Amino acid sequence: MSAPLGVILAGGQATRMGGGDKGLLTLGGQTILSRVMDRLGPQVAGLALNANGDPGRFADYGLPVVPDSIPGFAGPLAGVLAGLDWAAEQGADRIVTAAADTPFFPADLVAVLEQASDGQAHPLVLAATKGEAKTKSKSRSGLIRHPTFGLWPVALRDDLRAALRDGLKKVVLWTDRHGGREAVFPDEHAFFNVNTPGDLARAEEMLA
Repeated sequence: MSAPLGVILAGGQATRMGGGDKGLLTLGGQTILSRVMDRLGPQVAGLALNANGDPGRFADYGLPVVPDSIPGFAGPLAGVLAGLDWAAEQGADRIVTAAADTPFFPADLVAVLEQASDGQAHPLVLAATKGEAKTKSKSRSGLIRHPTFGLWPVALRDDLRAALRDGLKKVVLWTDRHGGREAVFPDEHAFFNVNTPGDLARAEEMLA
């Protein structure tokens, strides 16, 4: 089986950072987006960037830029749908997503997600960790799910489109509906994301 396509999710409004693109912030002399590309690129068969607004600001990165097709900043699922539609045009059957503001995610992200999907009719898996977090989504098993990091099937894109048009925004409500699984990663800090200036300072410390 060929590797999935990769989609970097950068469609949010970055309100806690004062607006703009968090992925274009510099971390250790490199943009966070370039770090995410370097980490995800070797794991997938091709990359696209989900972002809204003028795609020209990402011209230096050489990636296809796919905007949300659902209006009104409908959340990460709108970015997943944009990625699934792009993948369908490429003839692919699945994608793996990663957030553009999360520079330290695992180098084996794709392999672990795919392993967890074994036996599923439609591969649908979210990354998860153990530990404490107030802003993440906890599953019934007590794991912390990271909904912007997942394996998604192209076959369910029309179902996702209908759910988004009905107003669904919470990722795990949709994945649970379709028998989504969790892939557990041992490092609870691997999915640390940069939301605020303080987070950026902490990321510099983590990098050092």
